[in-house]
Amino acid sequence: MQQLSKSPTTKNPPEQFTGDVWVDPIATPQDGDQRMVVALVRFAPGARTAWHSHARGQTLHVTSGVALVRSRGGAVVEVRPGETVYCPPGEEHWHGATPDDFMEHLAMLENADDPAATTTWLDHVTDAEYAAR
Repeated sequence: MQQLSKSPTTKNPPEQFTGDVWVDPIATPQDGDQRMVVALVRFAPGARTAWHSHARGQTLHVTSGVALVRSRGGAVVEVRPGETVYCPPGEEHWHGATPDDFMEHLAMLENADDPAATTTWLDHVTDAEYAAR
């Protein structure tokens, strides 16, 4: 067994997010054949990711607030505390907080063979796309 030190909270970059978003890493690969990544992500009201996809998919579990999640071409889905949503590999999507409240979720995914190819970041979500509910 190995007790791991807590990683510091970091603010996510504006190239990939709109608004203030903070991440606390929880789990990262410890051995060469491991892929699991888990983070606690907190979104300020109105904050959201840019459109993006994951090579091996992504699972989001909401712990507080209400998450807004949308797949490209789909409708915005509201995900409440205790609920989980899965975005399959390659599916372009975004997720974020409602306009009036903070939101927190666990983000769980597996790294791609090349960890740099795990997430493909795309264009920012426009205000119109965000407001379309």
